[in-house]
Amino acid sequence: MSFELQRKELMATQNFISGAWQNAQSGATFPVNNPATGVPVAQVPNSDETEAKAAVEAAAQAFVTWRATPAKQRATIIKRWNDLIMANAEDLGKIISSEQGKPLAEAIGEIAYAASYVEWFAEEATRANGDIIPAPVRGRKMSAYKEPVGIVAAITPWNFPAAMIARKIAPALAAGCTVVCKPAAETPLTALALVKLAEEAGVPAGVLNIVITASSKVVADVWLEDARVRKITFTGSTPVGKHLAHESSRTLKKLALELGGNAPFIVFDDADLEAAVEGLMVAKFRNGGQTCVCPNRIYVQSKVYGTFLEKLTARVAALVVGPASDPASQIGPMINAKAIAKIEEHVSDAVKRGARVLTGGQRLFTDQRAESTYYAPTVLADVDRSSQCLHEETFGPIAPITPFDTEEQVIEMANDSPFGLASYFYTNDMRRVHRVVDALECGIVGVNEGALAAEAAPFGGVKDSGYGREGSVHGLDEYMHIKYVCQGGLD
Repeated sequence: MSFELQRKELMATQNFISGAWQNAQSGATFPVNNPATGVPVAQVPNSDETEAKAAVEAAAQAFVTWRATPAKQRATIIKRWNDLIMANAEDLGKIISSEQGKPLAEAIGEIAYAASYVEWFAEEATRANGDIIPAPVRGRKMSAYKEPVGIVAAITPWNFPAAMIARKIAPALAAGCTVVCKPAAETPLTALALVKLAEEAGVPAGVLNIVITASSKVVADVWLEDARVRKITFTGSTPVGKHLAHESSRTLKKLALELGGNAPFIVFDDADLEAAVEGLMVAKFRNGGQTCVCPNRIYVQSKVYGTFLEKLTARVAALVVGPASDPASQIGPMINAKAIAKIEEHVSDAVKRGARVLTGGQRLFTDQRAESTYYAPTVLADVDRSSQCLHEETFGPIAPITPFDTEEQVIEMANDSPFGLASYFYTNDMRRVHRVVDALECGIVGVNEGALAAEAAPFGGVKDSGYGREGSVHGLDEYMHIKYVCQGGLD
């Protein structure tokens, strides 16, 4: 499977450092494979400490002038980047589908979602206002300024290769920071294409630097040790996030960590079941279940349990699994064989503990490759609370469902997790809405809604799901610090 790009130059395959496209000095490369076929899409640099250090040097030099660039001018450049992203949405979507596997329509949708953050922060760049503070004595003026934190190191995941880049880089540039970025080894091509468009939009040399490597640790260690890097923004696993937090303490960097999730999805017996099924379909099966906010633990009140299972199973069984190039596909391949193995392990474990497979439950084999990365969308009923899939992110199209009796019981079940990113619940009792919202331990709550993310809303979690927020006015503040100024002798 291959996609023909209208602008072939968007398929960039080199690092971008100090305004120049370049290979790794060592000459080392590694392949980016199509997850559906296992066939390489491109060869990219396998960079090391040399490129990581060069990126910081470039960002440090560029920061002097970029932070002094008027906010309106920065906003104009970022807005131009947004316009170019939207103008090339189809090509960018094809690149995502080629390296990540999601269906093309969904990939193009991700581009629009990514661009919404670029546009939002272009506008927010001119609104980073400080404060005038009433002085306690005569002859004194007191104020608080917002300033860019400095060089930002962004480390992004493979599941949303455009959206995660946009959510981190756009606010950094808007705040006046410069960026060194390492996209996921599985999906670097989307990041490089976006940088190509940023260069075209007029982002100055050294302001945005991308380093591609198969070894995140090699690059991250350089950035952790360099005191000039003042912020780390990371989306990925909780163990890696904790490592970054620990190591960054030596230089006291600012951190924004969007880590693991294990979202509960609660259906109360007074809910609109059709709406709840639709909300679960949107939340659970987007990107084949490979999202940090997708429901991993589905709790349905006993009175409506059987009816809900019947309605959901019919919808899930009708999902079309196939390659990104097929317009009918709704679920693409999983990212790699390791992901499939984890899904199979979770389903097997749940069944051993008494779960029933209502639909799916197996790998789907095609003639594209011997070791298929397609997995059938699956509904598991009567899932025991001890099952692995209720305690670990499955990152796949698996809907494990457990019955509950009372509101108090399900709140305890929902909060029985070290994670606290997203939660969902469906009810038509407005008094219950406020009780449950207050009781859930998480950073994001969907009430009668399965699609949560928006550029104007703060995105992030609590507990082992990390800290810091992306999107919204709070997302811009993550890239700034406050400078208090007290001027005396004015009377």
